[in-house]
Amino acid sequence: MESLIDAQFLPFVVAITLLSITPGVDTLLVIRNTARGGLGDGILTSVAICLGLFVHATVSALGVSLILLQSAWAFSALKLIGAGYLIWLGIQSLRQVPHSRGLPVAEVAVGERQQTSFWRPLREGLLSNVLNPKTVVFYMAFLPQFIAPEDPVLLKSLWLAGVHFVIANIWQVGVAVMVGSAGALLARPAFSRWLNGITGAVLVIFGVKLALTRAPT
Repeated sequence: MESLIDAQFLPFVVAITLLSITPGVDTLLVIRNTARGGLGDGILTSVAICLGLFVHATVSALGVSLILLQSAWAFSALKLIGAGYLIWLGIQSLRQVPHSRGLPVAEVAVGERQQTSFWRPLREGLLSNVLNPKTVVFYMAFLPQFIAPEDPVLLKSLWLAGVHFVIANIWQVGVAVMVGSAGALLARPAFSRWLNGITGAVLVIFGVKLALTRAPT
């Protein structure tokens, strides 16, 4: 345990906290799914997103990320898959704009889900994270700064990912609670259309921006 909590632990916590609360795809997806299916949907999405961190930590520790960074075609393939998925999520939200009816106030207030499959938010959250090559690159560049040569690399990487998991979930679940508590507002069809339109458009923009990101040389 001494090798897991060292002088670099506090700087890591500070850095990862600041990065976690920076608005991005993860926060948008949690907001969208909470508005769609209630608090439970948002929490499941958050947990699934953060589970993807362990995948990236393992990939980084085993050196696969290095292969992706050095291989233009592999990076481009993963980049395009992730970008395509984000664009698809955005289009799904945009398609819901004309049909948005608002959420029942009672369901939002008590955090109950609408008729949404248990696996849907888990699948969306996990895939949106695992298929994002920027997270691969981030973990490959970020985690080694907090791992000493004598540390057990895989164990230390998973430990740091676990810390990230807790911090990111606290933030994202907090966002879901804030969205879920706005029952009267979310019950309005106009607001529901606005939220679907904004989040859908931003997800598409994120996806296009990701697709246009140049592979590192």
